[in-house]
Amino acid sequence: MRLDLADLPSDVDLLQRLVREMADVVESRDGEIERLQSIIKKLQRVQFGRRSERLDPDQLALALEDLDADIARIQQSRPFVSKPSAERPSHRKPLPDHLPREDVLLDIGGAVCGCCGGALHSIGESVSEMLDWVPAQLRVVRITRPKYACRVCETVAQAPAPERLIAGGLATPALLAQVLVSKYCDHTPLYRQSQIFARHGVDLARSTLASWVGGACWWLEALHERLARNVFASDHLFADDTPVPVLDPGRGRTKTGRLWVYTREQRPWAGPEPPAAVYLFAPDRKAERPVSHLQHFKGVLHVDGYAGFEQLTGKGEIILAACWAHTRRKFYEVQQATGSPIAEEALRRIGELYAIEAEVRGQSPPHRLAARRHRSKAVVAALHAWLEAKLMQISGRSTLAEAIRYALSRWTGLTRFLHDGRIELDTNPVERAIRPVALGRKNHLFAGSDGGGDRWAIVCSLVETAKLNGVEPYGYLADVLQRMVDGHPVNRLDELLPWTWTSNGRAAA
Repeated sequence: MRLDLADLPSDVDLLQRLVREMADVVESRDGEIERLQSIIKKLQRVQFGRRSERLDPDQLALALEDLDADIARIQQSRPFVSKPSAERPSHRKPLPDHLPREDVLLDIGGAVCGCCGGALHSIGESVSEMLDWVPAQLRVVRITRPKYACRVCETVAQAPAPERLIAGGLATPALLAQVLVSKYCDHTPLYRQSQIFARHGVDLARSTLASWVGGACWWLEALHERLARNVFASDHLFADDTPVPVLDPGRGRTKTGRLWVYTREQRPWAGPEPPAAVYLFAPDRKAERPVSHLQHFKGVLHVDGYAGFEQLTGKGEIILAACWAHTRRKFYEVQQATGSPIAEEALRRIGELYAIEAEVRGQSPPHRLAARRHRSKAVVAALHAWLEAKLMQISGRSTLAEAIRYALSRWTGLTRFLHDGRIELDTNPVERAIRPVALGRKNHLFAGSDGGGDRWAIVCSLVETAKLNGVEPYGYLADVLQRMVDGHPVNRLDELLPWTWTSNGRAAA
């Protein structure tokens, strides 16, 4: 609308109508500008800033390492300062007992006092430890099978050749486990592993390593299926998905597949079942994927805001619990982009809920439920009334209004925790399970095919479940592959699940 300021109408009613129309236009544009500014701030934060509001343990450790390096650099530049200590004795943990020890004796070399010539006698000793590193080493295992012949019947006797994981392949179970853990746990792409092997004087092409990964996953597939059945038999799970680029040779570029992730985490309420994470690859994000995965699941499913999960509730056998962390994130993004005091107040109120949860973490479900009904219920009710009131006072097109509507539209799922002490406030367990996929996606960029996506899911499931149960992934996979090639019975696969696995008769966890 354009107005001729030199020839404004004199009709008061017409002027008032024009002012109201102009105010509506300004409000609409302000809302759109604020929304676009929020998007820009969010993109800038993703690209240039840290993604979370506070340091996680890994970031804190890196910060301490940087601080130690700075201190060491300063002290080394000052010649009269004593040697820097890179460790903090008051916080240093003792070295693990399971590490092998090599004893080094430093004696004075004589039993005569250097001061007066008298005889010395032992009054004790001082013992200290240092942590050493023995570099990895490739070796060749030579298998010799003597042949024997009978002079009577001319029969030849010889021990049978050992079974190999890869038919005609060179790799032992230990080497295959190293390749798998390097790729899917330490996120080292196969081409970099090929370069590492070349430095040891062994030429292993990336295609050879890829073939090994496929062969190893053929053995592990049945164990992955058994893990999935075990997890889906639970009645409380967390679900989410994350994109994974997949090479699409026909189009000369990558397509977007998905890794669907389902985790079981009962430690916050002292549940009986061990933690676990199951990854399943799918070529898309259609709602039929979780419907297929969870066709036999009955219970509570913790989810984010993905609308496809709503189809799971049709039979009434699955109850969806919504995520307060996702709700909080909406207000956090608004507060960071606009400094909104309303968003800041919403964060404070949600923070009260998390403070209560921190106090009851690890307690029994009845104890948690009693605390929630006594303390959290009033906070939730006040927050709901406050959000509804504020929504009426702000522009409906603003990002703050979007955040409020996001919360109110999921209120039933957000308040499930007030009725069941086993329900968590958020989906953080499955969010943590997605982080390794994000690191792998960053390092090896894409899966070579849909089959590569399936292999990613198989190994990641076993590795992450092992880590959740305090099992060292390399030792676990090396032993499991060896047992499988040695003929471990299929009907005893439960013995090889990470939480029941034992090595050399000792519980690995």
